Amino acid sequence: MEDFRDRVAFVTGGASGIGLGITRSLLAAGAKAVIADLRPDHIGEAKQALAAAGNRLLALELDVTDRAAMAAAADQVEAAFGRIDILVNNAGVGIEGPLREASFADWDFGLAVNLGGVVNGLQTFLPRIRAGGRGGHVVNTASLAGLVQMPSFMAIYAAAKSAVIALSEAIRDDLAVDDIGITVLCPGPIKSRIHELGRNRPERFQASQGFDAAAERLGRRQVSDLWMEPDTVGDMVVDAIRENRLYCITHGEWRGAVEARHQQILAAMPTKVDPELIRSLMPKE
Repeated sequence: MEDFRDRVAFVTGGASGIGLGITRSLLAAGAKAVIADLRPDHIGEAKQALAAAGNRLLALELDVTDRAAMAAAADQVEAAFGRIDILVNNAGVGIEGPLREASFADWDFGLAVNLGGVVNGLQTFLPRIRAGGRGGHVVNTASLAGLVQMPSFMAIYAAAKSAVIALSEAIRDDLAVDDIGITVLCPGPIKSRIHELGRNRPERFQASQGFDAAAERLGRRQVSDLWMEPDTVGDMVVDAIRENRLYCITHGEWRGAVEARHQQILAAMPTKVDPELIRSLMPKE
């Protein structure tokens, strides 16, 4: 996608952090943008920050785990702008806590937002993008945590983000048939509000004691000056959309960890292979 003019982007978690950075970059490239976010206070701040976009910006309150609300949001976008071309499944929660204390609600919350939100976005918006007949692009926000071996207190988060990476890889061929590109974003430390986990957790996903305490500690975390600016991530994502790059990875500091993981995987694989075995799995004409 080389020209973003007259393109419409829908960005979940778009009112702060990485989502706001992506929205700002898309607007700068000429697109119209919809920010969909759970937090009304974040939405208000984002609208003020992006006021110069005028009628090229629409802001909606949305819980990405609510499929009916997602469909209603899609209807609002089409009513306002007539089309949807770019889907950015960015909403996420930085869930962490002692694994042995994890409850079903902890798992349900982490997977419902970080993986289910992506699935809900794809299921809701892809048929509409296809129906537009102009191609488009999907960006799924995963994490470097999905590419390296993580400690157990990050297991829920890593499981969801790994799944988003695999999902993005798997759907690439199907999307290409309709000229729809796909990028999976794997960010490292970014200046964002992902630490505000406790304020973004619906009551129906009530936290266990261990995860509640972890969320409280996370909420006190200080953002470092060393972390990347969200607008820098936004520019990287726009470049990835232009070039239809499958992977957009923000940091190289974990290259060694990624290499070590893949070396362990390769070392565990037998070297004796039978090509006929793979061919036997292919669909018969």
